[in-house]
Amino acid sequence: MRKLLLLLLLALPAAAQIQDNSFLVEEAYNQDPGVVQHISFFSHATRGSGWDSNFTQEWPVGSIKHQLSYSLTASREDGAGQSFGDVVLNYRYQLLGDADAKVAVSPRVSIILPTHSHESAALQLMLPVSTVLSPHFVAHWNAGATLGHDRSFTAAQSVVWLIHPRFNALVETVWSGARDATDLVVSPGIRWSYDRPKGLQIVPGLAFPISLRGTGQRSVIAYLSFEHPFRRNS
Repeated sequence: MRKLLLLLLLALPAAAQIQDNSFLVEEAYNQDPGVVQHISFFSHATRGSGWDSNFTQEWPVGSIKHQLSYSLTASREDGAGQSFGDVVLNYRYQLLGDADAKVAVSPRVSIILPTHSHESAALQLMLPVSTVLSPHFVAHWNAGATLGHDRSFTAAQSVVWLIHPRFNALVETVWSGARDATDLVVSPGIRWSYDRPKGLQIVPGLAFPISLRGTGQRSVIAYLSFEHPFRRNS
């Protein structure tokens, strides 16, 4: 069965490589000029009724150097009702490289605006780094901190296996720490793409994160991205 799948993938026509479509680890590739990306993310716990969702839209500003985006979040915890989460406004600068470079660096600064009146705004700093290890493997690293009423820190790493331009497998590892808790999550997953007319690329994905420290929770992630030009000369 595995050999048959590989043969089918190799028989597919050439397509643009999937990029900037990880689930938990941020890749260091800004949007190309004239191209917008819409990202939907949904995570559901395998035990209980808890879930988290996120919608992000990324826009280039003039060139690949500058990117603005926003994220809208919602969640539900066991024993509690559904609630809207924070609104996040992001700016990312392409400091080094691009999606075709061997090394790319793209620091990000974000303002986190809470939807609950008793919480205060926070500032998040993140440094994503992406490297091409070989023609078939790419790695990504993140280091960041959230500064506000409660400080937290994040370190993350992922390896992506480029099995085919339209089909990738990946393993993401995320460590997060706050004042009273730490967590370590390992998440294997897959993603694939559909290249449609007029530059539209659709990328669905599935992942299965496991918390190895802290909550011990297991989840299922469903991911969906639409990326397309928003002007004719893109």
